[in-house]
Amino acid sequence: MGKYLAIILGIVAMAAGIFLVIFVWWREFYELVFGCIPPLLFFGGLIAVIAGISSIKDAIRTKKLEEEAKKEAEKKEAN
Repeated sequence: MGKYLAIILGIVAMAAGIFLVIFVWWREFYELVFGCIPPLLFFGGLIAVIAGISSIKDAIRTKKLEEEAKKEAEKKEAN
């Protein structure tokens, strides 16, 4: 019985929340959602810049390691 009661009360709570957002607090909800967009864009862009810099550093490091491996292989061939 407890499982069914939890499902029913959950549905009632969801319906009440939707009702309150649509009919009572629409303006506040609207402002909250649109107020979150600039910080999300900023932090999303910051993460993209950090990821790009990290990718460039990894590419440079990989290229250096490949060059060192080629030099070592040439030294082994020369000996």
